[in-house]
Amino acid sequence: MAGHSKWANIKHRKGRQDAKRGKVFSVLIRELTVAAKLGGGVTDDNPRLRTAVDKALAANMTKDTIERAIQRGAGGLEGENLEEVSFEGYGPGGIAIIVESMTDNNNRTVAEVRHAFTKSGGNLGTNGSVSYLFEKKGIITASSNQDADNIMELSIESGAEDIELNDDETVTISSSPEDFENIKNLLIENEIKIDDSEVSLIPETTIQADLDTSLKVFKLLEMLEDLDDTQNVTSNIEFAEGMLDQLD
Repeated sequence: MAGHSKWANIKHRKGRQDAKRGKVFSVLIRELTVAAKLGGGVTDDNPRLRTAVDKALAANMTKDTIERAIQRGAGGLEGENLEEVSFEGYGPGGIAIIVESMTDNNNRTVAEVRHAFTKSGGNLGTNGSVSYLFEKKGIITASSNQDADNIMELSIESGAEDIELNDDETVTISSSPEDFENIKNLLIENEIKIDDSEVSLIPETTIQADLDTSLKVFKLLEMLEDLDDTQNVTSNIEFAEGMLDQLD
């Protein structure tokens, strides 16, 4: 179970994207709003909203901003009428890509996503064209220097499917979406500090790409993530070693 986290490659954009504070806040506010709209504004009764609030607090969003987003979704404030939409397609080298968006204008979002795929040598597909290559998983990351054995024992006890000890002194726990909240809550109750947690689309298998393809796909993923309506972008690429050195 030891080694470089396979999730680190999947979340290849997280560090760079997190640096774009305005974009990060926009993504979080939309998730808070939609989560409250779909499941109500009470966090105890709405696991998706509870996870969204945790992520917003971790990003240093103020409680007032969080509350306004929740009230907007729950109907307490006027705001844009957002809907969740997903797009599927292939990038260079046949890499499968899923774009999860929230939009108040589906036609605009479709056009922007299609343009990004076409400009980068990929193509936007139909619903179901690549989604069968992915599955939803709960992913929780915690520091392994907090007592890795205890973290693993608690996680297994509450339904974890896989646990990885990573080279960067973290533990990555994966589970079904249904067991995600149970594992997270048990860790918190036992005073385990969680670095990151979310329910994500995870590729069932990955494709090892050469350097040229890696660079092309990276630029496409970056273009897709920079779109205003994008919430998440997931692919099944395994980037070539040393690719990041070519970007700077």
